[in-house]
Amino acid sequence: MNNYLEKFEKMRVAGNLAARTLDMLTENIKPGITTDYVDKLGYEFIRDHGGYSAPLYYRGFKKSLCTSLNHVVCHGIPSDGVLSEGDTINVDVTAVVDEHYGDTSRMFCLGETSVKVNNLIDATYESMMKSIKILKPGLKLGDIGYEIQSFIEKKGFSVVRDFCGHGISTTFHEPPNVLHYGRKDSGMELKPGMTFTIEPMINAGKWDIKMLNDGWTAVTKDKSLSAQFEHTLGITENGYEIFTESVKGYAKPPYL
Repeated sequence: MNNYLEKFEKMRVAGNLAARTLDMLTENIKPGITTDYVDKLGYEFIRDHGGYSAPLYYRGFKKSLCTSLNHVVCHGIPSDGVLSEGDTINVDVTAVVDEHYGDTSRMFCLGETSVKVNNLIDATYESMMKSIKILKPGLKLGDIGYEIQSFIEKKGFSVVRDFCGHGISTTFHEPPNVLHYGRKDSGMELKPGMTFTIEPMINAGKWDIKMLNDGWTAVTKDKSLSAQFEHTLGITENGYEIFTESVKGYAKPPYL
């Protein structure tokens, strides 16, 4: 019991730093800047607040954040490409403090975006939150996936199958895998002390993806837009705790 409480305390610190990093970026992401600049801001903020960026050099990844633009599903690599009016971007931040990890991502809209784009982003956020709100000991992992998939497909969108949420604590990625699709009452049972991410990737078109030659960037096969949100959380005796909630109350676009 003491180990679980101590783990949660450390994950609150790491999750809070990751969330504050996204809060800072929320006020800086705008047309005309590069994703390399976003990466630099994130790296420096995490470093200056007592942590380090988990993606940097992870399996050869050479940046501190993932920046996934428009039809990029996940793991977009920051570059000198300039953000433009009408773009959407997911920024994925993982901060490590005292050997514990906090992993979170948010969507950002640059200027005016279409109703369809806004609906996709809203549905993605809502699917994540609907799956989080049912969490408690005794629930099965399949219930999380079912909650997301059933909600998203009613909206006319699709759930990416190739990536999933994951256990996280003193290791970036650990068991269990948390699928964002599935059947009710299937899979592992949730128990107090478990910590993992929920991070649905939702496509406006079909769920199929393809990998680019860089070995990291996943894009929609049909070039439709994609959206993602992510929280790190833990299972408590009676429910759940989100470790990566925005300090400034930023949930989904529009933020400001």
